[in-house]
Amino acid sequence: MSDDWDTVTKIGSKVSGGASQRETVVRGKAALNAAQRSGNIIGTEKKFATGNPASKAGVEGQRLTKVDRSDDIVPVQKVNPEIGAAIRDRRSKDPYKMTQAELAKKVNAQANDIKTLESGQAIKNQALLNKVARVLKISPKTGKALDEEPAKGSSSKK
Repeated sequence: MSDDWDTVTKIGSKVSGGASQRETVVRGKAALNAAQRSGNIIGTEKKFATGNPASKAGVEGQRLTKVDRSDDIVPVQKVNPEIGAAIRDRRSKDPYKMTQAELAKKVNAQANDIKTLESGQAIKNQALLNKVARVLKISPKTGKALDEEPAKGSSSKK
């Protein structure tokens, strides 16, 4: 018997009646071995309703029913090409001028992720989009600049 939280091992017959033994839940390996030696019927069943209310059958079943009823295929959400173009334009301008690899290093991502983000072919990854927008100081939703172009030689730090 494994110490698995998702399974229950029961000893006894599944036939209901007055003369048969009742099913009992095994609490340890010693009880399981004793039941095997005595020749009792042993069955292992998967537990479904654990302590997490989010995994209740009713909640999951409702979501699955909704998915089953939809006949059309829902496309994967991709990054708006306008935002990709805004990232590319902002990255190529002088105060923020850097390569895709340099931007990827600043946001802790792969250079290929930046490439697909700029081309508009990337699957929408809001976390990556927010990081890139923070570095380039643009809006992650519209791609518009959040600040005016800083003057050369001036510093925004105090």
